[in-house]
Amino acid sequence: MGLFNSCGVAYKPAKDVDLSPTSSEFYLKANVKAPLMIGVVVKIFAWVLEMRILGKLLLYVLKANNLIYKLVGNAEIEESPVFFPSHPVEEKESEEVKLIDLDLSETEQVQEAVSCLPAWSEREVNSLNPSFHRWTIMDYSRAYHSKKTTPLTVAERFIAAVSESSKPPFNMSFFINYDVEDIMKQAAESTKRYELGKPLSVLDGVPIAVKDEIDCLPYPTTGGTSWLHKLRPCTGDASCVKYLRLSGALIVGKTNMHELGIGTSGINPHHGTTRNPYNSSRICGGSSSGSAAVVAAGLCPAALGVDGGGSVRIPASLCGVVGLKPTFGRVPHSGVLPLNWTVGMVGILAGTIEDAFIVYAAISSKLPSHQNTALPKLCFPVLNSSRPISSVTLAKYSEWFNDCSDDIRVCCSNAMDKLQKHNGWKSVEVTIPEIEVMRLAHYSTIASECSTSLSSYLEKLDSSQLGWDARVALAVYGSFSSKEYIKAQKIRNRQMYFHRKILAHADVIVSPTTGVTAYPILNGALKTGELDYINGAALVRYSIAGNFLGLPAVTVPVGYDKTGLPIGLQFIGRPWSEATLIHIACAMQALCIGDYKRPQVFHDLLSEK
Repeated sequence: MGLFNSCGVAYKPAKDVDLSPTSSEFYLKANVKAPLMIGVVVKIFAWVLEMRILGKLLLYVLKANNLIYKLVGNAEIEESPVFFPSHPVEEKESEEVKLIDLDLSETEQVQEAVSCLPAWSEREVNSLNPSFHRWTIMDYSRAYHSKKTTPLTVAERFIAAVSESSKPPFNMSFFINYDVEDIMKQAAESTKRYELGKPLSVLDGVPIAVKDEIDCLPYPTTGGTSWLHKLRPCTGDASCVKYLRLSGALIVGKTNMHELGIGTSGINPHHGTTRNPYNSSRICGGSSSGSAAVVAAGLCPAALGVDGGGSVRIPASLCGVVGLKPTFGRVPHSGVLPLNWTVGMVGILAGTIEDAFIVYAAISSKLPSHQNTALPKLCFPVLNSSRPISSVTLAKYSEWFNDCSDDIRVCCSNAMDKLQKHNGWKSVEVTIPEIEVMRLAHYSTIASECSTSLSSYLEKLDSSQLGWDARVALAVYGSFSSKEYIKAQKIRNRQMYFHRKILAHADVIVSPTTGVTAYPILNGALKTGELDYINGAALVRYSIAGNFLGLPAVTVPVGYDKTGLPIGLQFIGRPWSEATLIHIACAMQALCIGDYKRPQVFHDLLSEK
């Protein structure tokens, strides 16, 4: 029987693979073989997978049909395994960036970032698009300084808006937890600082939300579950939250997320399904669904997420906001649920790239001492330079770029062409081999790490406390062997080599952020979750290099599909090249921001009522 005789592919040495545009390397599309399942079908599937004998047989069939054994587990790979996507430190002097010493305080680094921003007047900002403008961090700061409003007033409006959005007809389910008393206490302290003329930074009093995968007092960290906080109590702020507090940020609560971060839809049977502000019948994407939605809906100019497989960039793209995922190790990971320690990274969702930059400056302040030795100095982009970044090379792999819906392909192609022509930049065609292999290797890795990190908790847990789709995911996750994990790390080594060679001749790799726009939320999925591996593969198609290889990446909204749903364009950079990415993203945003559309669900917290 051929099913039980899965031979593996023998890969040629990475150094012998042709990366040129004329390469004979074959682009293998995602070979997903699994039907859409919701409701009772998900329950039956979970029960079968959890059966001792039948479950193992079904798991074998699923993994064989989806080429896990052929392309990963049984593959012959010459390269050694690489277990962490660590990158050498390369510091380059440039007029386009400002080098920042790591011994600066958080507030000093925020001020350095602000000094790099262009000095926009209120008239210039409003002239970009009089019909829609998301309030930025600088808008909040100016409003507080000028006494047009106060953090207390903004907090009151925020609380009213969240309450309104949580009820019919909206049922947006933005937050898992928000504490009115704590929010008002922070807002009162911030208001007092402004009255005394002593705000801590431009972030003082600015509402910032935190994904419920990141420790943040006084809230439990649920990870989107109904049980994890009972077994793992939150005892303090994560480093990234601590740095935001030191900058005066108004931490407004814990945002909703896909249970345990193991899905891309954001559908959560325990805490409600976060709905897309552009169309509340559509998904937000995941797993940082709530963080993307609160930014899109105007409740916060920025929010924190965690990106293990596109979990910041996917919902950012689907909700029409910016998503920035820094280089592996750039932002401290302490205080974040250790669900996937070699692929997961704290990221930022924001209404504009400038706001993402300011928050990035705050949370990259100081890192735990055991990481300091391998980190370069921070580099901030000088966005207000009279000589903007002049020479950029954009790399594009057309077969991969075009493997998306027609609306996304046309929109992203037009945006890239506009960016290139407007700035006089050049593009080069490249071949990125084994992209589908990388997706499967990443899946093997994130599955193994998540299953291992949760094992001590799951042993004590009644499975009925898990959502049905999470039960299916964890059954699959637990099926990966040490051999498959090691082979996946060999593939990581190959891909790090391929991307290093490509990025030696280009500044960034450009792609759509997702292969599809936000798809409908099915009523049958609300209580059980859903298993939609085809759409899931399309959503993560362009995200994997950022996580598996630890590369920085950013998504910028560049348009909409025929139904008005947002589309994002992604830039993947060299290690530690956040400054270049922010420069390029800022240039892309400048060409598109005038056409941004107001979401159907939107709250204005600054305008006078």
